[in-house]
Amino acid sequence: MIDQNEAPFFDALRAFATGSGVPFSTPGHKRGIGAPQGMRDLLPDALGCDVPHGGGVDTTHLSYGLLKRAEALAAAAYSGDSARYLVNGSTTGNVAMLMSVANDSDTVLVTRMLHKSLMTGLIQSGARPVYLTPEIHAERNLPIGVAPSQVAEALARHADARAVVLASPSYVGISSDLRSIADICHAANVPLLVDEAWGPHLHFHPAVGPSAMQAGADAAVSSTHKMLAALTQGSTLVARRERIDVARLDTLVDMTQTTSPSALIYASLDASRRQMALEGEALLSRAIHLATELRSSLTRLPGLAVVSDDIVSASPGARLDPTRIMIDVHQLGWTGYEAEEFLRTEHGVYVEMSDLLSVMLLITIGDSEESIERAAAGLTAMAAQPRPVRHAAAARSLGELLYGGEAVTTPREAFTRPSRVVSVEASIGEISAEAITPYPPGVPIVAPGERIQAATVDYLRIGLREGMYISGMSDPTCETIRVIA
Repeated sequence: MIDQNEAPFFDALRAFATGSGVPFSTPGHKRGIGAPQGMRDLLPDALGCDVPHGGGVDTTHLSYGLLKRAEALAAAAYSGDSARYLVNGSTTGNVAMLMSVANDSDTVLVTRMLHKSLMTGLIQSGARPVYLTPEIHAERNLPIGVAPSQVAEALARHADARAVVLASPSYVGISSDLRSIADICHAANVPLLVDEAWGPHLHFHPAVGPSAMQAGADAAVSSTHKMLAALTQGSTLVARRERIDVARLDTLVDMTQTTSPSALIYASLDASRRQMALEGEALLSRAIHLATELRSSLTRLPGLAVVSDDIVSASPGARLDPTRIMIDVHQLGWTGYEAEEFLRTEHGVYVEMSDLLSVMLLITIGDSEESIERAAAGLTAMAAQPRPVRHAAAARSLGELLYGGEAVTTPREAFTRPSRVVSVEASIGEISAEAITPYPPGVPIVAPGERIQAATVDYLRIGLREGMYISGMSDPTCETIRVIA
Protein backbone atom coordinates (compact mmCIF):
# COMPACT_ATOMS: atom_id res chain seq x y z
CA MET A 1 0.00 0.00 0.00
CA ILE A 2 1.46 3.35 -1.06
CA ASP A 3 0.82 6.29 1.25
CA GLN A 4 2.43 9.50 0.02
CA ASN A 5 2.18 10.96 3.54
CA GLU A 6 5.18 8.80 4.41
CA ALA A 7 8.78 9.97 4.18
CA PRO A 8 10.58 6.99 5.71
CA PHE A 9 14.16 8.00 4.99
CA PHE A 10 13.66 11.62 6.04
CA ASP A 11 11.94 10.62 9.27
CA ALA A 12 14.70 8.12 10.09
CA LEU A 13 17.41 10.74 9.57
CA ARG A 14 15.54 13.19 11.77
CA ALA A 15 15.32 10.57 14.51
CA PHE A 16 19.05 9.85 14.18
CA ALA A 17 19.98 13.55 14.30
CA THR A 18 18.01 14.10 17.51
CA GLY A 19 19.30 10.94 19.17
CA SER A 20 22.31 10.50 21.44
CA GLY A 21 24.13 7.73 19.59
CA VAL A 22 27.93 7.94 19.35
CA PRO A 23 29.19 7.15 15.82
CA PHE A 24 32.38 5.19 15.25
CA SER A 25 32.09 5.56 11.49
CA THR A 26 32.55 8.15 8.77
CA PRO A 27 32.48 11.13 8.45
CA GLY A 28 35.47 12.11 10.51
CA HIS A 29 33.90 15.22 12.01
CA LYS A 30 31.63 12.94 14.15
CA ARG A 31 28.37 14.88 14.02
CA GLY A 32 30.23 18.18 13.84
CA ILE A 33 32.31 17.80 16.99
CA GLY A 34 35.56 17.64 15.04
CA ALA A 35 34.67 20.37 12.56
CA PRO A 36 36.29 23.82 12.74
CA GLN A 37 34.27 26.45 14.56
CA GLY A 38 33.40 28.31 11.36
CA MET A 39 31.79 25.18 9.95
CA ARG A 40 29.89 24.55 13.18
CA ASP A 41 28.58 28.12 13.13
CA LEU A 42 27.48 27.93 9.49
CA LEU A 43 26.17 24.35 9.38
CA PRO A 44 25.07 23.36 12.89
CA ASP A 45 22.05 21.30 11.85
CA ALA A 46 23.56 19.91 8.65
CA LEU A 47 26.65 18.55 10.44
CA GLY A 48 24.46 16.62 12.84
CA CYS A 49 22.71 15.00 9.87
CA ASP A 50 25.82 14.48 7.75
CA VAL A 51 26.22 10.73 7.65
CA PRO A 52 26.61 8.35 4.71
CA HIS A 53 23.85 5.88 3.93
CA GLY A 54 25.52 3.28 6.14
CA GLY A 55 26.38 5.62 8.98
CA GLY A 56 23.34 5.47 11.25
CA VAL A 57 20.19 5.83 9.13
CA ASP A 58 20.34 2.68 7.02
CA THR A 59 23.09 0.46 5.75
CA THR A 60 24.48 -0.23 2.30
CA HIS A 61 25.46 -3.75 3.40
CA LEU A 62 22.24 -5.06 4.91
CA SER A 63 19.41 -2.73 4.00
CA TYR A 64 16.74 -2.10 6.59
CA GLY A 65 14.49 -1.07 3.75
CA LEU A 66 14.24 2.66 4.41
CA LEU A 67 15.78 3.73 1.10
CA LYS A 68 13.96 1.03 -0.85
CA ARG A 69 10.67 2.16 0.67
CA ALA A 70 11.43 5.81 -0.10
CA GLU A 71 12.27 4.94 -3.71
CA ALA A 72 9.07 2.89 -4.06
CA LEU A 73 7.12 5.97 -2.98
CA ALA A 74 8.97 8.00 -5.63
CA ALA A 75 8.16 5.42 -8.32
CA ALA A 76 4.46 5.72 -7.47
CA ALA A 77 4.58 9.52 -7.29
CA TYR A 78 6.25 9.76 -10.72
CA SER A 79 4.15 7.02 -12.43
CA GLY A 80 6.98 4.51 -12.82
CA ASP A 81 7.62 0.88 -11.94
CA SER A 82 10.97 1.67 -10.39
CA ALA A 83 12.82 4.70 -9.06
CA ARG A 84 16.31 5.44 -7.83
CA TYR A 85 17.39 8.42 -5.79
CA LEU A 86 20.63 9.92 -7.10
CA VAL A 87 23.17 11.88 -5.06
CA ASN A 88 25.50 12.79 -7.95
CA GLY A 89 22.89 14.83 -9.77
CA SER A 90 21.22 13.81 -13.01
CA THR A 91 24.62 12.98 -14.49
CA THR A 92 24.50 9.55 -12.83
CA GLY A 93 21.03 8.89 -14.21
CA ASN A 94 21.87 10.00 -17.74
CA VAL A 95 24.98 7.83 -17.91
CA ALA A 96 23.22 4.81 -16.40
CA MET A 97 20.14 5.21 -18.63
CA LEU A 98 22.19 5.28 -21.80
CA MET A 99 24.47 2.43 -20.80
CA SER A 100 21.46 0.29 -19.89
CA VAL A 101 20.29 0.17 -23.52
CA ALA A 102 23.46 0.49 -25.62
CA ASN A 103 26.87 -1.13 -25.88
CA ASP A 104 29.84 -0.81 -28.24
CA SER A 105 28.77 0.39 -31.71
CA ASP A 106 25.02 0.14 -30.95
CA THR A 107 23.05 2.86 -32.71
CA VAL A 108 21.08 5.31 -30.59
CA LEU A 109 19.08 8.31 -31.81
CA VAL A 110 20.15 11.22 -29.60
CA THR A 111 19.20 14.87 -29.57
CA ARG A 112 22.13 17.08 -30.57
CA MET A 113 21.00 19.35 -27.74
CA LEU A 114 22.43 16.80 -25.33
CA HIS A 115 23.95 17.70 -21.98
CA LYS A 116 27.60 16.85 -21.36
CA SER A 117 26.47 13.99 -19.08
CA LEU A 118 24.72 12.27 -21.99
CA MET A 119 27.90 12.80 -23.99
CA THR A 120 29.75 11.04 -21.16
CA GLY A 121 27.26 8.17 -21.49
CA LEU A 122 28.01 7.94 -25.21
CA ILE A 123 31.74 7.80 -24.52
CA GLN A 124 31.45 5.22 -21.76
CA SER A 125 28.97 2.99 -23.60
CA GLY A 126 30.66 3.24 -26.99
CA ALA A 127 27.28 3.81 -28.63
CA ARG A 128 27.13 5.28 -32.10
CA PRO A 129 24.91 8.39 -32.00
CA VAL A 130 22.66 9.48 -34.82
CA TYR A 131 21.99 13.07 -33.87
CA LEU A 132 18.48 14.51 -33.99
CA THR A 133 18.56 18.24 -34.71
CA PRO A 134 15.94 20.36 -32.92
CA GLU A 135 13.93 22.86 -34.90
CA ILE A 136 15.23 26.42 -34.64
CA HIS A 137 13.07 29.50 -34.10
CA ALA A 138 14.21 31.84 -36.85
CA GLU A 139 13.93 35.14 -34.97
CA ARG A 140 15.16 34.05 -31.55
CA ASN A 141 17.70 31.51 -32.87
CA LEU A 142 16.59 29.15 -30.11
CA PRO A 143 15.90 25.40 -30.33
CA ILE A 144 12.20 24.59 -30.11
CA GLY A 145 12.46 20.84 -29.68
CA VAL A 146 12.77 17.65 -31.69
CA ALA A 147 9.77 17.15 -34.00
CA PRO A 148 7.94 13.78 -33.92
CA SER A 149 8.29 13.54 -37.70
CA GLN A 150 12.06 13.70 -37.37
CA VAL A 151 12.05 10.83 -34.87
CA ALA A 152 9.82 8.76 -37.17
CA GLU A 153 12.08 9.39 -40.16
CA ALA A 154 15.21 8.54 -38.20
CA LEU A 155 13.71 5.29 -36.90
CA ALA A 156 12.74 4.35 -40.44
CA ARG A 157 16.33 4.93 -41.60
CA HIS A 158 17.92 3.21 -38.61
CA ALA A 159 15.94 0.08 -37.86
CA ASP A 160 18.77 -1.12 -35.61
CA ALA A 161 18.40 1.82 -33.18
CA ARG A 162 18.42 0.66 -29.58
CA ALA A 163 16.78 3.77 -28.13
CA VAL A 164 15.68 7.36 -28.68
CA VAL A 165 17.26 9.75 -26.19
CA LEU A 166 15.95 13.31 -25.81
CA ALA A 167 16.45 16.28 -23.51
CA SER A 168 13.07 17.78 -22.59
CA PRO A 169 12.48 20.42 -21.40
CA SER A 170 15.44 22.25 -22.85
CA TYR A 171 17.48 24.62 -20.73
CA VAL A 172 15.29 27.49 -21.85
CA GLY A 173 12.14 25.57 -20.83
CA ILE A 174 10.79 24.19 -24.13
CA SER A 175 9.36 20.67 -24.03
CA SER A 176 9.12 18.51 -27.15
CA ASP A 177 5.89 16.72 -28.07
CA LEU A 178 6.82 13.68 -25.99
CA ARG A 179 3.39 12.03 -26.21
CA SER A 180 3.59 11.77 -29.99
CA ILE A 181 7.26 10.79 -29.86
CA ALA A 182 6.59 8.05 -27.29
CA ASP A 183 3.86 6.60 -29.52
CA ILE A 184 6.26 6.57 -32.49
CA CYS A 185 9.02 4.91 -30.46
CA HIS A 186 6.74 2.24 -29.03
CA ALA A 187 5.27 1.41 -32.42
CA ALA A 188 8.85 0.55 -33.39
CA ASN A 189 9.38 -1.25 -30.04
CA VAL A 190 12.16 1.17 -29.14
CA PRO A 191 12.41 2.74 -25.66
CA LEU A 192 12.24 6.50 -25.18
CA LEU A 193 14.70 7.87 -22.61
CA VAL A 194 14.44 11.48 -21.46
CA ASP A 195 16.93 13.74 -19.76
CA GLU A 196 14.32 15.75 -17.85
CA ALA A 197 16.84 17.47 -15.60
CA TRP A 198 15.05 20.81 -15.93
CA GLY A 199 11.55 19.43 -15.43
CA PRO A 200 11.19 17.79 -11.98
CA HIS A 201 8.09 19.92 -11.38
CA LEU A 202 6.30 19.06 -14.63
CA HIS A 203 4.65 15.99 -13.12
CA PHE A 204 2.72 17.97 -10.53
CA HIS A 205 0.75 20.64 -12.40
CA PRO A 206 -1.15 20.48 -15.71
CA ALA A 207 -0.10 24.01 -16.68
CA VAL A 208 3.58 22.98 -16.82
CA GLY A 209 3.21 19.28 -17.71
CA PRO A 210 3.00 16.65 -18.91
CA SER A 211 6.16 15.15 -17.51
CA ALA A 212 8.15 12.64 -19.51
CA MET A 213 6.64 9.72 -17.60
CA GLN A 214 3.10 11.09 -18.01
CA ALA A 215 3.80 11.37 -21.74
CA GLY A 216 4.80 7.70 -21.96
CA ALA A 217 8.60 7.71 -21.69
CA ASP A 218 10.25 4.47 -20.61
CA ALA A 219 12.77 6.17 -18.34
CA ALA A 220 13.46 9.73 -17.26
CA VAL A 221 15.87 11.46 -14.93
CA SER A 222 14.98 14.78 -13.30
CA SER A 223 17.03 17.12 -11.15
CA THR A 224 14.82 17.44 -8.10
CA HIS A 225 17.27 20.00 -6.72
CA LYS A 226 16.97 22.34 -9.71
CA MET A 227 13.32 23.38 -9.45
CA LEU A 228 12.05 21.70 -6.26
CA ALA A 229 13.25 21.41 -2.67
CA ALA A 230 15.93 18.69 -2.67
CA LEU A 231 19.47 19.58 -1.75
CA THR A 232 21.95 20.28 -4.54
CA GLN A 233 22.99 17.04 -6.32
CA GLY A 234 19.67 15.36 -5.48
CA SER A 235 17.97 13.83 -8.57
CA THR A 236 15.43 11.11 -9.31
CA LEU A 237 15.55 8.37 -11.97
CA VAL A 238 12.25 6.66 -12.84
CA ALA A 239 11.75 3.72 -15.22
CA ARG A 240 9.13 1.33 -16.58
CA ARG A 241 9.88 -2.37 -17.00
CA GLU A 242 8.30 -3.11 -20.39
CA ARG A 243 11.24 -1.97 -22.53
CA ILE A 244 13.92 -1.31 -19.89
CA ASP A 245 15.94 -3.93 -18.03
CA VAL A 246 15.43 -2.38 -14.61
CA ALA A 247 17.83 -4.80 -12.91
CA ARG A 248 20.60 -3.78 -15.30
CA LEU A 249 19.72 -0.12 -14.81
CA ASP A 250 19.95 -0.56 -11.02
CA THR A 251 23.38 -2.18 -11.38
CA LEU A 252 24.59 0.69 -13.53
CA VAL A 253 23.34 3.27 -11.03
CA ASP A 254 25.29 1.45 -8.33
CA MET A 255 28.38 1.39 -10.57
CA THR A 256 28.27 5.09 -11.47
CA GLN A 257 27.04 6.59 -8.20
CA THR A 258 29.35 7.32 -5.26
CA THR A 259 29.84 4.49 -2.77
CA SER A 260 29.51 7.05 0.04
CA PRO A 261 26.05 8.48 -0.67
CA SER A 262 24.90 11.30 1.59
CA ALA A 263 21.97 10.45 3.80
CA LEU A 264 21.21 14.18 3.93
CA ILE A 265 20.63 14.31 0.15
CA TYR A 266 18.57 11.11 0.24
CA ALA A 267 16.42 12.55 3.02
CA SER A 268 15.87 15.80 1.13
CA LEU A 269 14.72 13.83 -1.92
CA ASP A 270 12.30 11.87 0.24
CA ALA A 271 10.91 15.02 1.86
CA SER A 272 10.61 16.84 -1.47
CA ARG A 273 8.73 13.91 -3.01
CA ARG A 274 6.24 13.93 -0.12
CA GLN A 275 5.81 17.70 -0.40
CA MET A 276 5.06 17.58 -4.12
CA ALA A 277 2.84 14.50 -3.95
CA LEU A 278 0.66 16.17 -1.32
CA GLU A 279 0.92 19.90 -2.11
CA GLY A 280 2.58 20.15 -5.50
CA GLU A 281 -0.29 21.57 -7.52
CA ALA A 282 -1.03 24.32 -5.00
CA LEU A 283 2.64 25.26 -4.62
CA LEU A 284 3.16 25.38 -8.37
CA SER A 285 -0.01 27.40 -8.92
CA ARG A 286 1.52 30.11 -6.75
CA ALA A 287 4.87 29.91 -8.60
CA ILE A 288 3.10 30.20 -11.97
CA HIS A 289 1.14 33.22 -10.71
CA LEU A 290 4.35 34.94 -9.58
CA ALA A 291 6.08 34.16 -12.86
CA THR A 292 3.13 35.61 -14.78
CA GLU A 293 3.34 38.81 -12.72
CA LEU A 294 7.06 39.21 -13.42
CA ARG A 295 6.71 38.37 -17.09
CA SER A 296 3.95 40.96 -17.45
CA SER A 297 6.00 43.71 -15.83
CA LEU A 298 9.09 42.95 -17.91
CA THR A 299 7.29 42.99 -21.26
CA ARG A 300 6.59 46.69 -20.69
CA LEU A 301 10.28 47.59 -20.36
CA PRO A 302 12.03 49.03 -23.46
CA GLY A 303 14.94 47.02 -24.85
CA LEU A 304 14.00 43.77 -23.12
CA ALA A 305 12.41 40.85 -24.98
CA VAL A 306 10.93 38.09 -22.84
CA VAL A 307 10.66 34.70 -24.52
CA SER A 308 6.97 33.76 -24.53
CA ASP A 309 4.55 31.11 -25.78
CA ASP A 310 4.70 32.45 -29.31
CA ILE A 311 8.06 30.73 -29.70
CA VAL A 312 6.27 27.34 -29.87
CA SER A 313 3.09 28.51 -31.65
CA ALA A 314 4.10 26.81 -34.90
CA SER A 315 5.08 23.53 -33.22
CA PRO A 316 2.02 21.52 -32.12
CA GLY A 317 2.66 19.60 -28.92
CA ALA A 318 5.66 21.69 -27.88
CA ARG A 319 5.29 23.74 -24.69
CA LEU A 320 7.11 26.53 -22.88
CA ASP A 321 7.45 26.23 -19.12
CA PRO A 322 5.85 29.42 -17.71
CA THR A 323 8.15 29.36 -14.67
CA ARG A 324 11.24 29.82 -16.87
CA ILE A 325 11.81 33.48 -17.75
CA MET A 326 14.43 34.05 -20.43
CA ILE A 327 15.12 37.71 -21.10
CA ASP A 328 16.92 38.78 -24.27
CA VAL A 329 18.89 41.95 -23.45
CA HIS A 330 20.92 42.38 -26.63
CA GLN A 331 18.64 45.10 -28.05
CA LEU A 332 19.39 47.05 -24.90
CA GLY A 333 23.07 46.94 -25.88
CA TRP A 334 24.04 44.72 -22.96
CA THR A 335 25.46 41.21 -22.99
CA GLY A 336 23.87 38.68 -20.69
CA TYR A 337 27.16 38.51 -18.78
CA GLU A 338 27.03 42.25 -18.09
CA ALA A 339 23.37 42.02 -17.10
CA GLU A 340 24.14 39.20 -14.66
CA GLU A 341 26.92 41.19 -13.01
CA PHE A 342 24.77 44.33 -12.77
CA LEU A 343 21.81 42.48 -11.25
CA ARG A 344 24.03 40.66 -8.76
CA THR A 345 26.21 43.56 -7.61
CA GLU A 346 23.65 46.39 -7.73
CA HIS A 347 20.45 44.60 -6.71
CA GLY A 348 21.40 41.30 -5.09
CA VAL A 349 19.56 39.37 -7.83
CA TYR A 350 21.31 36.14 -8.79
CA VAL A 351 20.20 34.82 -12.18
CA GLU A 352 20.31 31.18 -13.27
CA MET A 353 22.08 31.78 -16.55
CA SER A 354 23.72 34.39 -18.72
CA ASP A 355 25.09 34.15 -22.25
CA LEU A 356 26.07 36.62 -24.94
CA LEU A 357 22.50 37.84 -25.38
CA SER A 358 20.33 36.82 -22.43
CA VAL A 359 19.76 36.13 -18.78
CA MET A 360 17.38 33.57 -17.36
CA LEU A 361 15.47 33.54 -14.08
CA LEU A 362 13.86 30.47 -12.52
CA ILE A 363 10.63 31.05 -10.60
CA THR A 364 10.03 28.17 -8.19
CA ILE A 365 8.02 27.12 -5.16
CA GLY A 366 10.57 29.08 -3.10
CA ASP A 367 9.69 32.48 -4.58
CA SER A 368 7.55 35.20 -3.05
CA GLU A 369 6.07 38.58 -3.94
CA GLU A 370 9.17 40.15 -2.41
CA SER A 371 11.62 38.20 -4.55
CA ILE A 372 9.63 38.99 -7.68
CA GLU A 373 9.60 42.69 -6.82
CA ARG A 374 13.36 42.69 -6.35
CA ALA A 375 13.94 41.06 -9.74
CA ALA A 376 11.59 43.51 -11.43
CA ALA A 377 13.34 46.47 -9.78
CA GLY A 378 16.76 45.32 -10.92
CA LEU A 379 15.69 44.75 -14.51
CA THR A 380 13.82 48.06 -14.57
CA ALA A 381 16.98 49.87 -13.49
CA MET A 382 18.96 48.07 -16.18
CA ALA A 383 16.45 48.92 -18.90
CA ALA A 384 16.91 52.61 -18.05
CA GLN A 385 20.56 52.39 -19.14
CA PRO A 386 20.60 51.48 -22.88
CA ARG A 387 23.87 51.10 -24.79
CA PRO A 388 24.84 50.68 -28.48
CA VAL A 389 23.79 47.25 -29.78
CA ARG A 390 26.84 44.98 -30.25
CA HIS A 391 25.57 41.49 -31.12
CA ALA A 392 22.82 39.99 -33.26
CA ALA A 393 20.63 37.01 -32.40
CA ALA A 394 22.89 34.90 -34.62
CA ALA A 395 25.46 35.03 -31.80
CA ARG A 396 23.32 32.82 -29.58
CA SER A 397 25.12 29.53 -28.93
CA LEU A 398 21.90 27.50 -28.88
CA GLY A 399 21.09 28.19 -32.52
CA GLU A 400 22.06 26.78 -35.89
CA LEU A 401 25.78 26.94 -35.15
CA LEU A 402 25.35 24.21 -32.55
CA TYR A 403 24.08 21.71 -35.11
CA GLY A 404 26.29 22.47 -38.08
CA GLY A 405 29.20 20.19 -37.26
CA GLU A 406 29.83 17.04 -39.28
CA ALA A 407 30.01 13.90 -37.11
CA VAL A 408 32.98 11.90 -38.43
CA THR A 409 33.57 9.35 -35.65
CA THR A 410 31.77 8.25 -32.50
CA PRO A 411 32.47 10.24 -29.33
CA ARG A 412 34.25 7.24 -27.84
CA GLU A 413 36.49 6.76 -30.88
CA ALA A 414 37.41 10.43 -30.84
CA PHE A 415 38.05 10.42 -27.10
CA THR A 416 40.24 7.30 -27.07
CA ARG A 417 42.26 7.68 -30.29
CA PRO A 418 45.69 9.37 -30.24
CA SER A 419 45.35 13.14 -30.31
CA ARG A 420 47.45 16.25 -30.73
CA VAL A 421 47.14 19.81 -29.52
CA VAL A 422 46.73 22.62 -32.06
CA SER A 423 45.94 26.31 -31.82
CA VAL A 424 42.31 27.34 -32.15
CA GLU A 425 43.05 28.90 -35.54
CA ALA A 426 44.70 25.69 -36.80
CA SER A 427 41.82 23.51 -35.59
CA ILE A 428 39.42 24.51 -38.40
CA GLY A 429 38.61 21.42 -40.44
CA GLU A 430 40.11 19.04 -37.85
CA ILE A 431 38.15 16.44 -35.88
CA SER A 432 37.78 17.36 -32.23
CA ALA A 433 38.98 14.85 -29.65
CA GLU A 434 37.21 16.67 -26.84
CA ALA A 435 33.94 18.39 -26.07
CA ILE A 436 33.84 22.19 -26.25
CA THR A 437 31.03 23.14 -23.92
CA PRO A 438 29.85 26.68 -23.11
CA TYR A 439 28.48 26.55 -19.56
CA PRO A 440 25.67 27.04 -18.89
CA PRO A 441 23.79 25.24 -20.39
CA GLY A 442 26.37 22.46 -20.72
CA VAL A 443 25.48 21.53 -24.32
CA PRO A 444 28.67 20.86 -26.33
CA ILE A 445 29.01 23.30 -29.21
CA VAL A 446 31.52 20.80 -30.61
CA ALA A 447 31.19 17.12 -29.69
CA PRO A 448 34.09 14.67 -29.72
CA GLY A 449 34.20 13.24 -33.23
CA GLU A 450 32.80 16.35 -34.95
CA ARG A 451 34.69 18.45 -37.47
CA ILE A 452 35.46 21.96 -36.20
CA GLN A 453 33.96 24.80 -38.27
CA ALA A 454 35.36 28.27 -38.87
CA ALA A 455 32.07 29.72 -37.59
CA THR A 456 32.54 27.88 -34.30
CA VAL A 457 36.00 29.33 -33.83
CA ASP A 458 34.65 32.84 -34.52
CA TYR A 459 31.88 32.29 -31.98
CA LEU A 460 34.34 31.10 -29.34
CA ARG A 461 36.53 34.17 -29.88
CA ILE A 462 33.55 36.49 -29.35
CA GLY A 463 32.26 34.55 -26.36
CA LEU A 464 35.58 34.32 -24.55
CA ARG A 465 36.20 38.03 -25.08
CA GLU A 466 32.84 38.81 -23.45
CA GLY A 467 33.25 36.43 -20.49
CA MET A 468 31.95 33.04 -21.64
CA TYR A 469 32.97 30.02 -19.52
CA ILE A 470 34.00 26.89 -21.44
CA SER A 471 33.87 23.46 -19.76
CA GLY A 472 35.38 20.15 -20.80
CA MET A 473 38.51 21.27 -22.63
CA SER A 474 42.03 20.26 -21.65
CA ASP A 475 43.07 23.89 -22.13
CA PRO A 476 40.72 26.02 -20.00
CA THR A 477 41.87 29.19 -21.79
CA CYS A 478 40.56 27.75 -25.10
CA GLU A 479 43.71 28.93 -26.88
CA THR A 480 44.40 25.35 -27.99
CA ILE A 481 42.16 22.42 -28.87
CA ARG A 482 42.89 18.69 -28.78
CA VAL A 483 42.13 17.07 -32.16
CA ILE A 484 42.46 13.54 -33.52
CA ALA A 485 46.03 12.87 -34.60
